[in-house]
Amino acid sequence: MRFIAKLLTVLVVIAGLMAAAYQPTVNYFKERNRPKFKTVKVEEGEITEVRNATGTIKPVLEVHVGSFVSGPITELYVKHNDEVKQGDLLAKVDPLIYQASVDRDRASLLSRQAELKRVKARLQNAINDEKRALGLKSDNADYISDTEIDQFKFARQALEAELLVTQASIEQAKANLQNSEANLGYTEIRSPVDGMVTDRLIDPGQTLAAQFQAPELFIIAPDMKKEMHVFADVNEADIGYIREAQEAGQTVQFTVDAYPGELFEGTIAQIRLSPTETQTVITYPVVVSAPNPDLKLLPGMTADITFPIAKRTNVVKIPNTALRYYPQNRAHVRTEDHEILDGTEKVETDNDDQQTEEEPPASERAKADSNRNRRHVWVEEDGKLRAIAVVFGISDYKFTELVEGELKTGQELVVGLESKK
Repeated sequence: MRFIAKLLTVLVVIAGLMAAAYQPTVNYFKERNRPKFKTVKVEEGEITEVRNATGTIKPVLEVHVGSFVSGPITELYVKHNDEVKQGDLLAKVDPLIYQASVDRDRASLLSRQAELKRVKARLQNAINDEKRALGLKSDNADYISDTEIDQFKFARQALEAELLVTQASIEQAKANLQNSEANLGYTEIRSPVDGMVTDRLIDPGQTLAAQFQAPELFIIAPDMKKEMHVFADVNEADIGYIREAQEAGQTVQFTVDAYPGELFEGTIAQIRLSPTETQTVITYPVVVSAPNPDLKLLPGMTADITFPIAKRTNVVKIPNTALRYYPQNRAHVRTEDHEILDGTEKVETDNDDQQTEEEPPASERAKADSNRNRRHVWVEEDGKLRAIAVVFGISDYKFTELVEGELKTGQELVVGLESKK
């Protein structure tokens, strides 16, 4: 009996210990098997939404200098990258035949001027003869006949006409001389602007043929140290945002491969109304103006541009990883939110049988666009995931603005499951 009593006592103690350890053990395994979620915090601060594009750097203006006259190049006075002033001599075409034309036309002008003097002398003599004849006629009508009077008269008129012809020929000779002098002047190729020679397309001894088209000799870019343009092709879907950024005076930032780690800034100078279609994609050229005091930005460089299109300060910011997360395991989600996983939130129509494949009206498309900014984020409650509907605004590469939704700064949002060790 004593043994049985001792045995019963031991059994009772063991049962008590097991009863006492049961709930902690259950809680331990429950906690151990409970999913561990990765979370991120809701923050408050500033968000700037941007659009990225690739562009090409070009001078604000490129002046193509050509030749109006033909002939061999006898002298070149500039080379690549030389800075020139307006009126500086760049090159010289052999002036031999053009100087000869000037000499010929100058001699022709002198000849016409001498002819003018001769005609004037003859005209004065004819005028004097006519006056004497009229004097004799007035003294005695029989001294000279009317026929002779007419001869003197018409001789004077003929010489007056000849004088006009000679004067016209002098003007023509002057014009020919001016033309020849202009052609002679064109043999000196001078810079039309202040700038830098970005390209030289001729060499000494090269012969120019300008009869049909002015040959291009130099390309000069003015004010390269003052300003450069970056030309970017922007998708039509983003042009509205770019225009708003231009009106707001937003600063554009870009980088070039030549200077890794260095950030350049500019402003949106122009959105050009000349669309380009490439495989049904419409783009518009956007011109960014950037200062270039150190001449680091060179023509032809490729720029990676960031256009800031919207900015918000002191807003609640949702980490983008939380917006992208969607539970994969139904068991992790509380029952009330299963319909979100099942996609049972539908938009009802009056008559589903009458639906067609026609495009919806513009009002419906606009409504659908606004609904794209509605999403769910997930928080952990008692080991289960609860969905919170949010409406978001602008985004950057890391955060998105909260417009509507029951979220607070510092709140933990689920972004995934931690791997079990």
